[in-house]
Amino acid sequence: MTALETPRLTQYAHGGGCACKIPPGELEGVLAELRPKPADPPAQLLVGLDTGDDAAVVSTAEGTGLIATTDFFTPVVDDPFDWGRIAAANALSDVYAMGGTPVVAVNLLGWPREVLPFELAAEVLRGGAQIAAEAGCHLGGGHSVDDPEPKYGLAVTGVVDPGRLLRNDSARPGLPLSLTKPLGIGVLNARHKRTGARFEQAVAAMTELNRDAARAALAAGAVCATDVTGFGLLGHLFKMMRASGTAAEVDAAAVPYLDGARDAARAGFVSGGTRRNLDWVAPHLDPGGLDESERLLLADAQTSGGLLVVGEVPGAPVIGHVVPAGAGAPVIRVR
Repeated sequence: MTALETPRLTQYAHGGGCACKIPPGELEGVLAELRPKPADPPAQLLVGLDTGDDAAVVSTAEGTGLIATTDFFTPVVDDPFDWGRIAAANALSDVYAMGGTPVVAVNLLGWPREVLPFELAAEVLRGGAQIAAEAGCHLGGGHSVDDPEPKYGLAVTGVVDPGRLLRNDSARPGLPLSLTKPLGIGVLNARHKRTGARFEQAVAAMTELNRDAARAALAAGAVCATDVTGFGLLGHLFKMMRASGTAAEVDAAAVPYLDGARDAARAGFVSGGTRRNLDWVAPHLDPGGLDESERLLLADAQTSGGLLVVGEVPGAPVIGHVVPAGAGAPVIRVR
């Protein structure tokens, strides 16, 4: 198939990447009802549904922490190989966000086989396999279905030292907030979907593993982190502060952005997921003097974004601090 014959994958999906997530408010309402416990569990649940963390973690009788997570989504870029790489890096990120190491993954593939050539699906799978190999993670088969929309991702199992978990409920006042990748992935992806323009800086950010960032966070003594994906910086920060019983101050001028992100936001390339993120956080946010474009960038739905770490991570900008929660005060204040 030549370049001229290759279809634009993003045009076969109603959204793209992590911007396709179910809105956080709707999701939490459903998950609140899902608290059943197995009758005789063989392992202790260390991290479950309660705080909306990045992955589930159990501790076995041998003392090993096992991490279980999954992530998949519709095409975020048109190139099938790049989409596979991005989706795999995004799925592996949940393991790194818990301070763990991925050890084995399986593919999850939905494909409109009568609409798109299966040779494109092979390229998607090849991209996922490349990233899994880069991560040192076994990729052992998986599951596929005939689906009206193309979808791809991984189910991943990792290991972690239970005494060195990175959790989203352990923030403490007085500590800095570090962000390990720039924002703006969502608005650049939205521009790509609508115009076909390719943004290499966004692809590079999305395919970068969060492995080194997680290792640096652990080496710095961090115990609290999350990855910034579909709920945007504001959404994931709000979840972290709420789970920890704390609040945050964000220095808007210190937040890094990819080249072209502000131009894309000002031009209106903003996904519905990003707008829903801002609507969800708005009642808990003091935006200071930020205009709507800047607020939307802070809520921008990232795909395979970086880690938001409570603590100072060498090489990553400090974008704010954790502060004590105040009765009736905003959970997030921007200055």
